[in-house]
Amino acid sequence: MTRIELAKKGVITEEVELVAASEGLTPEQLTSDLAAGVSVIPINRNHRINPLGIGRNMRTKINANIGTSKDRISIEEEMEKLAVLVKYGADAVMDLSTGGPIRELRQMMLKKSPVAVGTVPIYEAIVRTVAEKGSIAQMTADDLFDVIEKHAADGVDFITAHAGLTMKAIERLKNEGRILDVVSRGGSFLVEWIIYNERENPLYEQYDRLCDIAYKYDMTLSLGDGMRPGCLADATDRTQLEELLTLGELRDRAVERGVQVIIEGPGHVPLNQVELNVKIEKEICKGAPFYVLGPLVTDIGMGYDHITAAIGGAVAGAAGADFLCYVTPSEHIRLPTMEDVKEGVIVSKLAAHAADIAKGIKGAMDADVKMAKARKALDWNGQIALSLNPEKVREWRAEIPPTETEVCSKCGEFCAIRTVERALKKK
Repeated sequence: MTRIELAKKGVITEEVELVAASEGLTPEQLTSDLAAGVSVIPINRNHRINPLGIGRNMRTKINANIGTSKDRISIEEEMEKLAVLVKYGADAVMDLSTGGPIRELRQMMLKKSPVAVGTVPIYEAIVRTVAEKGSIAQMTADDLFDVIEKHAADGVDFITAHAGLTMKAIERLKNEGRILDVVSRGGSFLVEWIIYNERENPLYEQYDRLCDIAYKYDMTLSLGDGMRPGCLADATDRTQLEELLTLGELRDRAVERGVQVIIEGPGHVPLNQVELNVKIEKEICKGAPFYVLGPLVTDIGMGYDHITAAIGGAVAGAAGADFLCYVTPSEHIRLPTMEDVKEGVIVSKLAAHAADIAKGIKGAMDADVKMAKARKALDWNGQIALSLNPEKVREWRAEIPPTETEVCSKCGEFCAIRTVERALKKK
């Protein structure tokens, strides 16, 4: 039985008890939420990791993407990135590899990762098809589902499946007049395949087949937004909403089948539309966990897109988004370096934390209160330990050391905290 089936029967599993305890929930409440499809615990039957919950009344989680391309192939480097992102707080990792020994890398990641692992199987299916047959259009439905089955059998915990990108959505796109038609890589593959073959998306047409594979391995489906806006001007348009309506219907079918579902969201969204997008998804998809890429709240942040994404992510999380996909400084430019990965995780973690405080998640402000107390006490070791990047804080403090060790070199002898503390102690 899958987690949803067990939850529908009221069975409280050890996984549920562990997640509930870590999130400050009752096991009964979490079991009810799993049954309703508003929360998930994404773990494949063939993957042994500590359980993690995503969804209602839980901490906002973050995902970090890594992976190879044809221009840079190094399993060792990707494993180092995995270690870095886990060290700095990623709750999940996705392998987006399109170059080199893709399956070998995925299996190595599954072996080494202590957190949930996700993939986008269509990437590998297309890479193989182009190598063997010469063009994207030559991929068959069996080619795609064979790859999905392999990912599931290997132990992948959740997969992105762009099942809501239909022929109808493409017609809507053609009539929309977007600036950037499709920026989703998986979405672009399917658009080309559908147009050249004049056939419906196999992930939509054979959705029951997809659910059967997910059910077999209790693998979570992350229903991808292949029509997500790639610039602010295209946000919240009819094409995006056309796909979202389909995803809502597919969500219902999966939950009825006993398959856990996450809904993926935009993208590039103006700040004033971020909350609206979250509320629309929650309404259309009946509260299903919402996984957002950023969203990026401006298009001109090249080199700083981790910041534009963190701004959007904090607003989205506060509005009810459950899962943030990190963005690195090198988004839109190149493959991320080790430092890019670290910076992306840290700023995404800050966005998620800020969202949790706004949502009133139990215990979310505990670390902030501890930091405030450490600052009042001029306890530098305590402040450093509470930061998300202690090495950086320690290094910066040492670069321009203060004359007086209990203060910093910015205020020095005129430290406001020390000045007021001294004044308040006078009789």
